[in-house]
Amino acid sequence: MRQFYALNTPGRWAVLALASAAVIACGGNGSADAAPAPLACDKLAGLAIPASAIQLPTSGGSVLTATPVEASGSGVATVPAHCLVTARIGPVDAAAPDIRLNVALPMAWNNKAMMFGGGGFNGSVPNVRGNVSNGPLDQPTPLGRGYATFASDSGHQANAYGSQDGTWGLNDEAVRNFGGDALKKTRDAAMHIVKARYAAHPQKSYFAGGSTGGREALAAIQRWPADWDGAIAWYPAWNDAAALLGGHRSNIALAQPGAYPNVPKRALVYKAAMEACDALDGIQDGLISNQRQCNASFDPVLATAGGAPLRCAGGADTGDNCLSDAQIRALKVINTDTVFHFPLASGETRYPGYNVWGADLGIASNPSPVQPTVTFLALGTTAPAMPVPRTAPYISVLVDQWIKYSVTRDASFNSLLLDPENPGPWAPRISELSRQLDTATDISAFAAKGGKLLLAHGLADVLVSSRATEDYYRRLQSQMGPERVRSFARYYEVPGLGHAVSTAFNATWDSVTALERWVESGTAPGNQITTDATGVPGRTRPLCDHPLWPKYKGTGDVNLAASFTCAE
Repeated sequence: MRQFYALNTPGRWAVLALASAAVIACGGNGSADAAPAPLACDKLAGLAIPASAIQLPTSGGSVLTATPVEASGSGVATVPAHCLVTARIGPVDAAAPDIRLNVALPMAWNNKAMMFGGGGFNGSVPNVRGNVSNGPLDQPTPLGRGYATFASDSGHQANAYGSQDGTWGLNDEAVRNFGGDALKKTRDAAMHIVKARYAAHPQKSYFAGGSTGGREALAAIQRWPADWDGAIAWYPAWNDAAALLGGHRSNIALAQPGAYPNVPKRALVYKAAMEACDALDGIQDGLISNQRQCNASFDPVLATAGGAPLRCAGGADTGDNCLSDAQIRALKVINTDTVFHFPLASGETRYPGYNVWGADLGIASNPSPVQPTVTFLALGTTAPAMPVPRTAPYISVLVDQWIKYSVTRDASFNSLLLDPENPGPWAPRISELSRQLDTATDISAFAAKGGKLLLAHGLADVLVSSRATEDYYRRLQSQMGPERVRSFARYYEVPGLGHAVSTAFNATWDSVTALERWVESGTAPGNQITTDATGVPGRTRPLCDHPLWPKYKGTGDVNLAASFTCAE
């Protein structure tokens, strides 16, 4: 019966009418045992979402608009006919913002649902008609595949700072919502809407997200494992408080006099690292696949670029053809761990450094269409300072907002004076926030119910460290054993990919199909391929199970995954 109500066939209502007549003719009252009838799209507008439908405390909610949308586009870019719903969930604290959510309900439903995660500090609703993070360009979107898709703004509406707006931190309920509560509230409200539309619950439910959305995916399956059958988490900021502190240590290093490398100097560091490390994977192809060996061997003090020393003579800043000692020190800080000399309630004790060597830190002269985004998410174009310029590194603006509104709750506070390793009087508040922002790694209940997890991270990410995702995966292995973890999780690292985008290897991957096959037919991922959309469009590489990495076989087309093997 569930599939019957999901169909949108011309004869459906006639069949329902005949069925009702038959019940009445047989003496039934037509109500006690009858399944609720599905609602047409325009009938969803004004639908109440009772507080009882949401497991966590709210004041209930309602559907604001429900708009029928005709199909558009063609091929894999087709957006099918659907009902686009906007809704709100009211807070318990009248001073807290609403949670705003959108739901896309396809006319031809596949009986499945997918929730999308956000990015940064959220504050806007992700595109529920779009693709998953780093999704394939040659396959339909989740909505195009027939999924009912939904997402929320995590419980606040951003100001002009967009995903970097931290003013929500002044309200405790908004902080809890961003920390994870909004995930459950959104999911429960969306299920109420899905049930009203189709008169059925989804048979499978998945979560997909990157960055903050990756954290949200991991938090959802950890806190509410019964709700989810599978998750895709790209470059997840799973230990978010720790990541903010790690990013802040980089901010302070870059804010020192003469420490911020300009664009030409960044290009020079990139060139030196590629000259030293590109061939470590067996071929010079513009990608550093053996990143661990590069991290262990590359020293900017001794490195050369184009035959000239990378370090300026005497360590002074003598121009754009070299790096000063101050700039080298700042980059080394980014490369090393942030160690917390105070207890965090989440139990985190450190945040690992970032893979600086070979990462695009923001080379504005690159003609790639994604370069502005890469620069925005990396080191920006202006050094961290007070007040923090909007053109400073993304993490600088983000952490400044977090410290001002969530930690100190003082908009005039000089965030650069807060030591992330020794925060003094702010340690208790940061510890309290970590309890909400850092995600526990015990997902045994999710695994026990048959849930599957796909993790992926670019090795050239300088906003969220891939070493942190490696830590997450290794903790799973330590807790449950490698073989048990392999039965429900995979972790892939992608050479050349920065945070979400890349000028070198802009990775795409059909993670949805891989997850569906694993969850729904028991076919574990094997021989997964990632395709470059920008660096060398169409170039492919194998996705290697961690800790393996793609090594050139010695022969074959350098742009084909088949020419590489996954090596120790």
